[in-house]
Amino acid sequence: MLFSRRSLLVTTTTALLTGAASRAALAQSSAANSAGTDTRFTPRTLGNPNAKAVVEEWFSLTCIHCAGFAQETLPEVKKNLIDTGKVFYIFHDFPTDQLATVAAMVARSLPPERYEPFVNSLLSNLDRWAYVKDSSPIDALQKMAAFAGMSGDTFQKVLNDQQLMQFIMNEQSDAEAKYQINATPSFRFNKKEVVSSELSYADFVKHLDESEQGEAASH
Repeated sequence: MLFSRRSLLVTTTTALLTGAASRAALAQSSAANSAGTDTRFTPRTLGNPNAKAVVEEWFSLTCIHCAGFAQETLPEVKKNLIDTGKVFYIFHDFPTDQLATVAAMVARSLPPERYEPFVNSLLSNLDRWAYVKDSSPIDALQKMAAFAGMSGDTFQKVLNDQQLMQFIMNEQSDAEAKYQINATPSFRFNKKEVVSSELSYADFVKHLDESEQGEAASH
């Protein structure tokens, strides 16, 4: 990923947390999670939480393979599996570069109901912001955020939201340590099999069926 000097300065500045600030951010985000009041830290999901099957996706907002899955496969998954109550789908941020981290922060700072549409818009238009050639990616991202209803003042505050950035980084580290997630997109089917690939719908269903068969066999 190529960064303009401005975008690199912005993201590098926000990344320079001291150890004390990092610990404070983690403590604050944990408290917010416990209280259940700060939606920046709540899960981003689709479907019925009581669905029989659970699928988790780890993705990066500058990843072309994640974009391919979002455009080609996820619509079918939503139509046939999520909207029908068969699958509960959980999104996990796994930014693979600084720009993706900032984009994830922006997405999480929107109202939760705008998260998935905004993420889909970013992944469907990577050439308009992430890989833009004639302007700053950060400026282009701000324009995308404005279309989603985020004011310029709020956007600037998000860029400096150390607490949120630390939360995303901690979630990413947990995924690496617990599930050996090291590429995007990665999927976890029914809390068992982890697959790192841009899955077609047929392959998605195949892995889902195999995970459900394995679960049935264990009972």
